[in-house]
Amino acid sequence: MFTTFMLLAAAGLGFRLALSWGLRRQYDRRLAIPDLFALVLLVLAGLPDWLSPIPFPFPFSFTLGAVLPDLLIRRL
Repeated sequence: MFTTFMLLAAAGLGFRLALSWGLRRQYDRRLAIPDLFALVLLVLAGLPDWLSPIPFPFPFSFTLGAVLPDLLIRRL
């Protein structure tokens, strides 16, 4: 049985893959997020609402699924 965390992470990964595929097919561009920006997004998603400096609309697991390929794979 899948947990909500796993389902949201899979949705984030699916969103990322669909966006990458669409950008590559339509504009012949690659989607890559710098490591520092990916870490900042993860920290913003992990902060509680009352501590966050700006409102971040996505949960931590969705954000993790969306930026995990950039953190694991080094592109040149």
